[in-house]
Amino acid sequence: MRTELASEPGDHTLANEDFAAVVLPASGQGGALVVLDGVTPPKDGTGCLHSVPWYTARLGGALTELTLSLPDVPLSQALSRAITRTAESHTQTCDLSHPRTPQATVVVARWSTRKVEYLVLSDSVLLVESPDGAVTALLDDRLARLPRSALATDALVDAHVRNKEGGFFTAAADASVADRAVTGVLPRDRVRALAALTDGAARWVDRFGEGDWTDCLRLVREHGARALLNRVRALESADTRRAFLGRAKTHDDATVVYAEL
Repeated sequence: MRTELASEPGDHTLANEDFAAVVLPASGQGGALVVLDGVTPPKDGTGCLHSVPWYTARLGGALTELTLSLPDVPLSQALSRAITRTAESHTQTCDLSHPRTPQATVVVARWSTRKVEYLVLSDSVLLVESPDGAVTALLDDRLARLPRSALATDALVDAHVRNKEGGFFTAAADASVADRAVTGVLPRDRVRALAALTDGAARWVDRFGEGDWTDCLRLVREHGARALLNRVRALESADTRRAFLGRAKTHDDATVVYAEL
């Protein structure tokens, strides 16, 4: 078993809003990874007293514990319970009905001697490598399929597509969103390695086009998770004319978790 984790904030003067964990039971049988990408809050607030890093730490911690301690509970139910637990911890002090109440994208993978389970919610990515080297990207592409006009302003997004039917979903305060996640189960012998990436790390493929998902996983396996983040940062800094970044922030929080099973 080889695991590796690297995470870097987009702005070193601000807290990293990502969360990442790899957990291995003492028995050595199986394990899990959890990656969250917190949604950066708007300047006019979220209706919550707490920061996004507070939220991702709470939700990520609960989800990690439930994923490992309840191996027979489906990942969607584990996420639902984690959202409920986190919401209960601040419902008395915060307006959890606010469209920008702290929220996050989610990737979870859990493996045993028999199977690999996965869950993907919103625009983080889970890469799965098979024993023959083929790489499959497991994606929730609802956000990517929306027309640019629907994403023109924060007000439009919040009113019409954020956590709404026909739009996209993130893990906020409504536990039912867990049923919207992309989930599945793979035979354990068909998976050699996993890599979970927040969208800040996935830029190497989907924004800068430096390679495909197979190239991306190979880079992480051969050179390490930190190498992928370093290359993304170099590409971002070099894009002074914003030919690739467009209106996106120059540097985003970026996280990679890699596990060879």
